[in-house]
Amino acid sequence: MAEFVTLDLPADATTRGVAVLRVDRPPLNLVDAQLAREVAAAAERVAAHPGVSALIVYGDERVFSAGDDMAELAALDAGQAAALAADLQSALGCLARVPQPTVAAITGYCLGGGLELALGADHRIVGDNVKLGLNQIKAGLIPLSGIRRLSLLIGSAAAKDLVYTGRFVGADEALRLGLVDEVVAPDDVLSAARAWAAQFVTAAPRALAAAKAVFEAGPHGHSRAVAEWSALFDTEDVRRGTLGYLAQGPGIEGFTGR
Repeated sequence: MAEFVTLDLPADATTRGVAVLRVDRPPLNLVDAQLAREVAAAAERVAAHPGVSALIVYGDERVFSAGDDMAELAALDAGQAAALAADLQSALGCLARVPQPTVAAITGYCLGGGLELALGADHRIVGDNVKLGLNQIKAGLIPLSGIRRLSLLIGSAAAKDLVYTGRFVGADEALRLGLVDEVVAPDDVLSAARAWAAQFVTAAPRALAAAKAVFEAGPHGHSRAVAEWSALFDTEDVRRGTLGYLAQGPGIEGFTGR
């Protein structure tokens, strides 16, 4: 039983819907090893659930996550940190491994490990009151999981500025940098995330998973695209989709994921 994470899944696996993963470690949703592992375990459940068409990751109305649990980190020596690093890095990057589209719904602070987690999402929607940052440098540390992904997202120069200074950015600057995709009123963050996620309920899940795998392949994306594209021709969805497109154009519904 998870202590710091709740996961709402579609009630019926035969009817596709949106899952909501909520980080719930009040008052600040600080990221420690246990929370990171619980989020990763929940993400694995989502990945394996045939009824989930998209995933929303949310904190609460006040804060997504105020960052790393410094009390836990202060107690580590180099050997303990080395033993923890690979597991924690993998856990913080878990959203990128979920085959369904994912959206981080962010209010208030989203710092340190919290932002590293959100960087793994496909889409980020924030309230206009947010403060975002990878501020680990201010504790003599570096981000464990977020540097490469941040650099790919906003470019190396802007990423270096945020990582080296540890400064916070507000909603407008984050949107301008490309760090987030949409800014709404704080009270509308979760509903905006639901609206974004809902568009995938009738989409082709195998094709979405294939596209996501190609994006994640990075420099090997061309060869991965060949494999993913070819494999889709063994699916019922491609037969249904191509014939439906031929007969009536785009917009066919009823993809099954088979």
